[in-house]
Amino acid sequence: MDMFTQDQLEKYAQTLWWGLEKARPVPYKKGDSILLRYDMLALPLAEVVFDLLVKKGLNPIPRATLSPAMEVSFYGQASKDQLEYIHNGERETQGNLNGLISLIAPESLTHLSGINPNQMAITSIARKCLRDIMEKREQDADFAWTLCMYPTQALADSANISLEEYAEQIKNACFLNEDDPIACWEDIFNKAATVKDYLNSLDVDFFHIQSATTDLKVYRGEKRQWIGISGHNIPSFELLLSPDYKYTEGVYYADQPSFRSGNYVEGIRLVFKNGVATEISAKTGEAFVKNQLLMDEGAARLGEFSLTDKKFSKINIFMANTLFDENFGGNFGNCHVAVGASYADTYSGDQKELTKEKKEQLGFNSSALHWDLVNTEEKTVTAHLKNKEAILIYKDGEFVL
Repeated sequence: MDMFTQDQLEKYAQTLWWGLEKARPVPYKKGDSILLRYDMLALPLAEVVFDLLVKKGLNPIPRATLSPAMEVSFYGQASKDQLEYIHNGERETQGNLNGLISLIAPESLTHLSGINPNQMAITSIARKCLRDIMEKREQDADFAWTLCMYPTQALADSANISLEEYAEQIKNACFLNEDDPIACWEDIFNKAATVKDYLNSLDVDFFHIQSATTDLKVYRGEKRQWIGISGHNIPSFELLLSPDYKYTEGVYYADQPSFRSGNYVEGIRLVFKNGVATEISAKTGEAFVKNQLLMDEGAARLGEFSLTDKKFSKINIFMANTLFDENFGGNFGNCHVAVGASYADTYSGDQKELTKEKKEQLGFNSSALHWDLVNTEEKTVTAHLKNKEAILIYKDGEFVL
């Protein structure tokens, strides 16, 4: 079924290129290597992106992801050595990439539900070294990444909408029905820059998030900056920072469901004390959630705090995928936190000086896990400044400037 016209596919590819260029402070040049990673159902878009990269004189490296049957085989039968295996040359490849474009189009969301999640955790921990390589190259401005969604029946079924409706949400969110999607993204990019400048001008001690189910204090930490709408995700409407994980206190509730590693979870409630989620519960999938937050030492700590302004985002339904769900606009925007890994680019100093030791000193969390948990309730967010002044920065789904 053709869900996109050729014109829309080309606009989508051009938007992804815009995102990749925005995400890297150093311009791309002919001969740079771009990894094009795609699920097989996204092949129509992958072919158009591949063609665009070739025409720009870049070296695309296409790589299809594992099929659901392959994943069941691997995570269900592989030995520990196989789960931890990194093939010869992969570190070298990651260490020489200049960009990554990921096209997400899952054929199934629940095929791993019967697999022991510890199997997947072993692989995630073993492959963290590859993510560390890419993060270091990104800090050095040698690498950037972006990703997007392609509609599939599995996604539509999980979101309880038709495939056509799912595709239309993607088109609207990415401005693919507009004559000039790039102009639309540039407009949002500039408006978001004004908000980030304001937030970064505040000398904040901690943020207090309050809703019907959430009462959480997130401590900004030293040398932090708000980032977002930077090209890394298409679409992306969130503004975020990685807080100092050591001081997180209070209750956080994710009212939006989530699919992860073949498991459906709903109603996750976390109680943080001294920076760690010491109480973990969920209405659905509680055992899986607890297992994930035991993946490593940092898995039960905070790596990200994010807010989305409903004026930016056209996403107004549950999409059964974090890329869209963490950018939910709706009636009240959204707040989300991520347990696990932090983002080094929220460091406001020279990225090249952010060593492993300095990250730990400043409270940047490290983990093989990064799991976004979304709250879409009506809420207020108050910035408590170091001079004891309190400023309302978010209400009714919008930033208050």
